[in-house]
Amino acid sequence: MGIFGKLKESLAKVGGGMLAGVFAGSERIDEDFFEELEEALIVADVGMETTQALLEQLRRAVKEQGLHTRGEARQALVEILAKAMEPQTPLAGGAGPAVLLIVGVNGVGKTTSLGKLAHLYKSQGRNPLLAAGDTFRAAAAEQLSIWAERADTPIVKQGEGADPAAVVYDAICSYKAKGRDLLLVDTAGRLHNKKNLMEELAKIRRVISRELPEVPCESLLVLDATTGQNAIAQAKAFTQAAGLTGVILTKLDGTAKGGVALAVQSVLEVPVRFIGVGEGMEDLLPFDPMEFAKALLEQ
Repeated sequence: MGIFGKLKESLAKVGGGMLAGVFAGSERIDEDFFEELEEALIVADVGMETTQALLEQLRRAVKEQGLHTRGEARQALVEILAKAMEPQTPLAGGAGPAVLLIVGVNGVGKTTSLGKLAHLYKSQGRNPLLAAGDTFRAAAAEQLSIWAERADTPIVKQGEGADPAAVVYDAICSYKAKGRDLLLVDTAGRLHNKKNLMEELAKIRRVISRELPEVPCESLLVLDATTGQNAIAQAKAFTQAAGLTGVILTKLDGTAKGGVALAVQSVLEVPVRFIGVGEGMEDLLPFDPMEFAKALLEQ
């Protein structure tokens, strides 16, 4: 199954098929159509503010382009959605060295995402190194070690309770010594109201900046798509400490409401970089706005 197939399958539960149903109904574009679409977008967790902005753009497109059928409206909306989710900057490490700092609260899939990222980059001929910066949670380093073995990627770790910034420093030394081109850093699951933990995260970020000043660093927040709009509120707290540059949206294969991907870009002003659509090693995918928009509307 290709990327589009996986996306379409994983988003099949979004809004109980409401979005697809809007375009499968009467061919006429009228006020009933816009009301149905508004409800479907909100159910899909796009969020009220983002939904209103999208509807306004679609109304304008319908008028300016002289659209008459719901099928034509769907194509116009696909293009509007894709443009809304398009990253303003390319992902660091696409062709050269980079650090990917992975942050987020417990249970969203950080460790799993790290393992899958290592596998993804290895499959592209890259040479990643994993850093077990979560020294707070019992057995976190061991769990990441299992993923490292599966992905055939080396890992730098210390014992439980070690200073996470020290682990990252050691990993950077290894990264330099072994000529690696990607450093993937795990961090402890943090509750956004724990000031000391957020300060620790900022310390890690400073170590990376000091030791690898010429290497771009992405701070990627892992969000559980099944939590919908709650994930957006959670994300805002990480922006200051981590300097977020993107999001990894996981668990889109569950009862996820995929519209949250739109809200991420609209509200947080950072792009979705990767999406998780399954449990397998191959099921973390680079985010493609156009393919996602098509799958969301089940084209």
